[in-house]
Amino acid sequence: QVQLVESGGGLVQAGGSLRLSCAASGRTFSSYAMGWFRQAPGKAREFVAAISWSDGITYYANSVKGRFTISRDNAKNTVYLQMNSLKPEDTAIYYCASDSAGTTATMTWVRAYDCWGQGTQVTVSS
Repeated sequence: QVQLVESGGGLVQAGGSLRLSCAASGRTFSSYAMGWFRQAPGKAREFVAAISWSDGITYYANSVKGRFTISRDNAKNTVYLQMNSLKPEDTAIYYCASDSAGTTATMTWVRAYDCWGQGTQVTVSS
């Protein structure tokens, strides 16, 4: 099992930036990819970005493309989400997740991820 701990959330004004971190521990060698997801009040959890551990393949939701960047540090077993030009609609709880059995084709699927962090709140004020 992989344990995930997110950090870096907070309150920021529209147009500002935040950097989220997700530290993985445990059976990290069993993880194929890491993803960031978010869930706003009253809405379903949605895909934000994902990256594969081995070759760094990345995917982004259209709503964040060009503003968010996902990256990884394999030595530290840590994944980052750099969020720039934040908008009020980015307000949500952000979760990182590990996919142990997926493929490139499933990296954007919520149901493909089998281990989740506790989430970190991101609030963007207008």
